[in-house]
Amino acid sequence: MNYFDLYSSDPDLRASVGKALKGRREKFIIQSHLCSVWKDGQYTRSRNINEVKAGFEEMMKLLDVDYIEVGMIHYCDALDDWDAIISNGILDYARELKSKGRIKHIGLSSHNPQVALKAVESNSIEVLMFSVNPCYDLQPASEDVEDLWADENYAHHLTNMDTERQKLYETCQRAGVGITVMKCFGGGDLLNAELSPAGAALTVNQCIAYALSRPAVSCVLAGAHSVEQLKESINFENASESERDYAPALASFPKISWKGHCMYCSHCEPCPKKIDIASVTKFLNLAQAGGDSKIPETVREHYKVLEHHAGECIKCGACEKRCPFGVEIRRNMDKAKNLFGY
Repeated sequence: MNYFDLYSSDPDLRASVGKALKGRREKFIIQSHLCSVWKDGQYTRSRNINEVKAGFEEMMKLLDVDYIEVGMIHYCDALDDWDAIISNGILDYARELKSKGRIKHIGLSSHNPQVALKAVESNSIEVLMFSVNPCYDLQPASEDVEDLWADENYAHHLTNMDTERQKLYETCQRAGVGITVMKCFGGGDLLNAELSPAGAALTVNQCIAYALSRPAVSCVLAGAHSVEQLKESINFENASESERDYAPALASFPKISWKGHCMYCSHCEPCPKKIDIASVTKFLNLAQAGGDSKIPETVREHYKVLEHHAGECIKCGACEKRCPFGVEIRRNMDKAKNLFGY
């Protein structure tokens, strides 16, 4: 594990992390937050540019580092708050820090896909910290993060990913914006059948695998309350494919259905023509995400280097019989063939 997020402004914690980094700074990628300040003995999210600047300088001093890899503009869940970040000079300050090499990349943390999408489409950020898990992915945009946990929002049977979230992930990949995932366990609720909004529990490995399979996701920031929980997440590296496999669990959820929605789980394979169906489908979705006729160069080139392409599909239907989510795969292969030309 070499990437960590430091949103807390607690000076004691920051100083402790700084001590732990001594002699091995180069081994870690640090994502730390602008606008998270310590005020009157407690954490505060600030949009006051003077407080933000003072907070950053204190953070760098306590960490005892010359730079951080990702300067994350902290916790923006409302469109008017994003406007404030621009008008208050906070985004300009982040750009100044980047120009001086004190941060390498500008990021934004958010739980709201509308806000996150606006930031991504502005070409102002390079990294997005976003909450990704199978239950949150069903919820539409809201300025109140508590809506992601609210029981009443899961009271009825839910079907398929919220379209704004899907558009956000695909836009990030098209734009080259990396997503660092928070809340992949939903604060631990998804690991407990009694607390899970889905009505059933997932495992640590399944939650991490799900997040990593979403477009644009670069890494999962697995929260932990104990060393044992941290070790359980780290053991994902040694987990078998069957232990990581989230598809059967998602397909059996009593309160949620992803019918007809490709989850990139690869249960459709093996294909007799050796087509990587999940990748073809992902590139198809990415190509269509922008709503324009021109295929992004990165998507086109990634599709090109696949060993086998949608045009080789023989319509045998074996893939559709294996798909846990009832995806019309043969129709997707036709769409990809027509779109990419082969």
